[in-house]
Amino acid sequence: MAFLLARPKAAIGATFQNRHRELHVTGRLVIIGAGQAAFALAAKLRSLKDTRPITILGAEDCLPYQRPPLSKKYLLGEMSFDRLLFRPEAWYGENNVEIRLSTPVEDIDRAEKTVRLFDGSTISYDTLAIATGATPRRLPETIGGNLQGVYTVRDKADADRLAVEMKPGRRLLIVGGGYIGLEAAAVARHLGLDVTVIEMADRILARVAAKETADAMRAIHVGHGVVIREKTGLGRLIGENGRVVAAELSDGSRVEADIVIAGIGVNANDGLAARAGIETADGIVVDAFGITSDPSVYAMGDCAVFDWKGQKIRLESVQNAVDQAEAAAAAMAGGVEPYRPKPWFWSDQYDVKLQIAGFNLGYDETVVRPGGREGSLSIWYFAKGEFIAVDAINDAKAYVTGKKLLEIGRTPDRALIADPSSELKLLLA
Repeated sequence: MAFLLARPKAAIGATFQNRHRELHVTGRLVIIGAGQAAFALAAKLRSLKDTRPITILGAEDCLPYQRPPLSKKYLLGEMSFDRLLFRPEAWYGENNVEIRLSTPVEDIDRAEKTVRLFDGSTISYDTLAIATGATPRRLPETIGGNLQGVYTVRDKADADRLAVEMKPGRRLLIVGGGYIGLEAAAVARHLGLDVTVIEMADRILARVAAKETADAMRAIHVGHGVVIREKTGLGRLIGENGRVVAAELSDGSRVEADIVIAGIGVNANDGLAARAGIETADGIVVDAFGITSDPSVYAMGDCAVFDWKGQKIRLESVQNAVDQAEAAAAAMAGGVEPYRPKPWFWSDQYDVKLQIAGFNLGYDETVVRPGGREGSLSIWYFAKGEFIAVDAINDAKAYVTGKKLLEIGRTPDRALIADPSSELKLLLA
């Protein structure tokens, strides 16, 4: 889950040019959400010596923690939960950060500058930050999505429930061949489950990666015993005594299943903002400083929509959550530097590390470079002749080189990329 899923949006009505003027505020900051972006915002403000009161409102019952390992090392039992915490409880007291757990927010009153909590009480803010993340899409109840044994994976509670189910010899059906589904497949095979992945599109990773990347990842999964069925959708789930036992697929075939995981994308948690009259468009619309259509309200992370080269997008990644939150913190503390995303992502599957630098939106050409050792490969993306991204499969040198090229804005020579005997460092010369 430490990867990109970005959705381009058409031009959105309100513009935010020159919105960041004298917005430096020192009153109470209330942060709704207690995930990666929320913690990064609070921590960055304290590192900037900003002493304003901060209150974090988290719906879960645990301190802020890393989510990517939940579906990997935590689910495998290789990492205890305390190792996932960003900071121990003492850090919050030492840094004058009040954190309220099990405290979902019901509404925002922008006129009164208050948020109403689930118990009816309110808390006042001078500045509000919305870092509510996203929620996985669930399979519809009309096709059996409410049966026992059907899961999504997003938070600790999801991982804890799933861990009880993941036993050797059980049959797992994964709906969706994106990174979430493929990572779940890798973990399940490691635990000894029989795994089938179905994908409605022509191929796995259709929305987020080139065919060459998909081909390489498919071969890896098939080599580990995963059954992958592309151009195949879910018709309905079949249950007995309220629990899933099988699935009927779009081609009329039946697959036995003890467990089903839905990896069919997420929805931005923008409902609070929308109900409060803040502009949304599949996410909360923000400018380059994280400011929403209300100058007193910021948004960041998976729930935020912002401009990328003339398009409105939402990035679902650890990198964006941290960097966007830190840029917003700097703006709150009086800075004037806008957020300029430099996307990077990763996905661990079996002993394979897929590292991605850049954002391949709108690519029209790819160049494939064999790596220096067996099983390594890199796919380089271009759009109208410009280098925009690289996928590196077990090839750290290609990832690092591609990332540096993107940072300095250089388009490398395609012939050098394609020639495995050439030194990657020549691309930076």
